[in-house]
Amino acid sequence: MNKPELLAPAGNLEKLKMAIIYGADAVYIGAKHFGLRAFADNFTLDEMREAVEFAHSRGKKVYLTLNIIPHNEDLVELPDFLNEIKNVKLDAVIISDPGILEIIKEVTPEMEIHLSTQANTTNWRSANFWYKQGVSRIILARELSLREIKEIREKTPPELNLEVFVHGSMCISYSGRCLLSSYLAHRDANRGECAHPCRWKYYLMEEKRPNEYFQVFEDNRGTYIMNSKDLCMIQYIPELVQTGVSSFKIEGRMKSSYYVATVVKSYRQAIDEYFRDGVNYKFNPLWLEEIMKVSHRSFTTGFYFGKPDEKDYFYESSKYIKEYDFVGLVLEFDDKTNLALVEQRNKMVVGDVIEVFGPEGTYFVQKIEKIWDQDGNEIDAAPHPQQKVYMVLEKPVKPFYMLRKKSI
Repeated sequence: MNKPELLAPAGNLEKLKMAIIYGADAVYIGAKHFGLRAFADNFTLDEMREAVEFAHSRGKKVYLTLNIIPHNEDLVELPDFLNEIKNVKLDAVIISDPGILEIIKEVTPEMEIHLSTQANTTNWRSANFWYKQGVSRIILARELSLREIKEIREKTPPELNLEVFVHGSMCISYSGRCLLSSYLAHRDANRGECAHPCRWKYYLMEEKRPNEYFQVFEDNRGTYIMNSKDLCMIQYIPELVQTGVSSFKIEGRMKSSYYVATVVKSYRQAIDEYFRDGVNYKFNPLWLEEIMKVSHRSFTTGFYFGKPDEKDYFYESSKYIKEYDFVGLVLEFDDKTNLALVEQRNKMVVGDVIEVFGPEGTYFVQKIEKIWDQDGNEIDAAPHPQQKVYMVLEKPVKPFYMLRKKSI
């Protein structure tokens, strides 16, 4: 089996760097237009150039999302935009619409094209159709089982890459094609503006009894009847590899740098260990424990082992489980003094017990004994967003190491 690519989300330049440093083989980003995460920071043209240069210098790839379901007006600026990005040297664009596919082939025929999960590819005939149109990779619909994915792999050309989601938020609608947000919030999910109404709490109101609200129950479990658990396949790396797919994708361009780094690192370690040890591979529970230290919902395996049932939804709340806070990012470290320059991300105070971790190995635990500001003055706390402070770390670290602590 070929080793699958680990593909990570990057909502901005910092997240892209985190993803790559913590083990991603490739990242997917969005421009200011044409992508399905309109409320992510996204990338300007100059930032795209910097991102590609950073990734390519490390042997990694960058894919750009152009996967909205476009209306007529969305097509007007697309040719000019494609001409602008010609020289950025992106490794591929991700699209979902045949019209956008045609424009790309006309304007930038050399561009590699990946087909988004928004295109709902659920069978091998569709996969072969898209391959004949010039698509080199298909991001399969999330509504497929492992068995179905294997059959698609067996009945499609080996030159056609297949990609699957392995981790992140799940959508109640078919591979993200949802009209609920447009209807309730006038924000088109298929043009990057989803308001996530599937996470809202719903009541029933009888027409002739205005303002009398009745809770909507499903099996007496609660009211969040469309709130899916998050996908997590970290425990099933062998089964995923054996489908023959080319890429494992993590969802989350709206998620934090801490989320991206932590999740990428766990999947990187699991994939590498499987390919290192083969038949003797054993899942390490620490990988899942690390993932559970980022903000998440309860986990599900989605459709991989059969259709989801009531156990794959959480009816009581749409809130995230958050047990740890990302409190600092290491910018510099002096090996002689063990003094680290840290950029604050959440409030830290002297006496806090923190966990420190980086791209390799595991974390270590220590107490913050002292904090100094950049002028060398000893302070009791670092309360200001992105405040830069000095502190002693007990073990060697490098830039991009992270500090976290248990939430209060």
